[in-house]
Amino acid sequence: MTDYSSIIDHEHYKSKKRPHMSLHSRAAQFAPFAALTGLDDAVNETGRLTSEKLILSEDTENDIDRTLRYALLTHKNVTITYFLPDPLKQGGKYMTISGIIYKVDMNEEVVIMNDGSAILLYSITDVTLEN
Repeated sequence: MTDYSSIIDHEHYKSKKRPHMSLHSRAAQFAPFAALTGLDDAVNETGRLTSEKLILSEDTENDIDRTLRYALLTHKNVTITYFLPDPLKQGGKYMTISGIIYKVDMNEEVVIMNDGSAILLYSITDVTLEN
């Protein structure tokens, strides 16, 4: 063991060239380092599954059209299944919404529900009347 009596009363050295480093900055030197920033996000995005949009037959499209018209006239509850494209990669997912159809806007090609949500006509894959 060394005796520190010769230096114990000396003032702490301060550089004349560089400013004193704060404790926060000093602690940052020892923070964990992520060499591959964003890798986890990229791996998760690649692993996220999407579905392909189904191509509907003309008969199915006619059935959907007929059911939409009937539901609009009778104000019956419907369950609509539609395809929502993924903004980041090819494909998308199928969503389901239930409610009463408020309006079908042929100019904008959307179905507007009573809650204000809008569904693109060409994305609808199924319409079911609820009892």
